[in-house]
Amino acid sequence: MTKRTLVIGASLKPERYSNIAIKRLRRYQHDVKAFGLKSGEVEGVPIDTELMPYQDIHTVTLYLNPQRQKPYYDYIVGLNPERVIFNPGTENSEFYNVLEQQNIPYEVACTLVLLATDQY
Repeated sequence: MTKRTLVIGASLKPERYSNIAIKRLRRYQHDVKAFGLKSGEVEGVPIDTELMPYQDIHTVTLYLNPQRQKPYYDYIVGLNPERVIFNPGTENSEFYNVLEQQNIPYEVACTLVLLATDQY
């Protein structure tokens, strides 16, 4: 089953985990949307630099450190995703509380590992 995924903190740099995640998600046939600071394209996925009103987002996977996440809390909650993944380095107990109050599940996990172990 394909899960529409929004990568927040997307990078054009091929060595960045967000970039690798976009490629891997595409390889696993997931519909991918991406938001980052610089526009461009990764594996045919455009990186938006403005927050878009995406519909039917199943998973938001974060590649922003906790200090940079706060401006996006309301946006992410407003997408009403089925889950939010906090990749290594993005752990944020304040945001966990926000998500819990909105009944939005979250995982502290690595998107790449979840994909590789068929747990995505």
